Amino acid sequence: MLHYDEPLYRPPSEAYSLILQATIGCSWNRCAFCEMYSTKKFRVKEEKQLFEEIDSLTMWADDIRKIFIADGNAFVLSFDKLNRILDKLNNSFPKLNRVSAYALPRDIAAKTDEELKELASKGLKLLYVGVETGDDELLKAINKSESFDVMSEALQRARKAGIKLSVMILNGLGGKHYSKNHAINSARLMNQVQPEFLSTLVLSYPKGEDHYKTKFNGSFEPLDTTGLIEEMGYFIANLELDNTVFRSDHASNYLVLRGNLNRDKNMLLTKIAEVLDNLDNANLRPEWMRGL
Repeated sequence: MLHYDEPLYRPPSEAYSLILQATIGCSWNRCAFCEMYSTKKFRVKEEKQLFEEIDSLTMWADDIRKIFIADGNAFVLSFDKLNRILDKLNNSFPKLNRVSAYALPRDIAAKTDEELKELASKGLKLLYVGVETGDDELLKAINKSESFDVMSEALQRARKAGIKLSVMILNGLGGKHYSKNHAINSARLMNQVQPEFLSTLVLSYPKGEDHYKTKFNGSFEPLDTTGLIEEMGYFIANLELDNTVFRSDHASNYLVLRGNLNRDKNMLLTKIAEVLDNLDNANLRPEWMRGL
């Protein structure tokens, strides 16, 4: 049977996938905004145990179509380990049609083009990447460990190898000081990468705003609701995307936005402008709903 080291996280779109925990925690686990894996020390699950867990599921083999490999950035595993896992999954589940995982851009950069193509050919078809921002100054302030150029090159290489990307940007991440540059440079990064899926979440404070400020390398003044929505407007206005599914409908978002970019860009900007013009009567999520 499966043995989970909790808490266990997965993207919303993997609600009906088998969750296979090949790593525990996050190999970086130092970002100022993230507390998801603060209770865990990163480790790789022993291959023997992992394969025994897979073997225990063979009675449901015909029902398993999608698998999400957890935890925080399972794509940190070496090519050889990922290759063996994919072989095991394909041999065990004949109707499997998609394997996905969380990844840091540095995890992608550590693999060759040939390795990325091989993993894609064996069913690893989607990577979820929290880039958070495309602004180099803000990346340093949140201790993200990566840069615009590293992220852009790595993500473009993944797409070229045949791996689709679901990329996440954090609205409000830099507060008032960084807001405009955060929006503009994040859009610039997305324009270079052209991800298949793009989403935004609003910065939250699971351990309180003061705790975040102590981890933030600089001065942080949070955005109010108006500032958050204005930042979204700057971000979307600067996007030049060919065919990206855009979602800003996570529980953390005050304003729900959905569309295909750039096809629906004007519609989204019009909605933002209308909300800002009449904020008191806008259809925004109340504060209590954002924690659900």
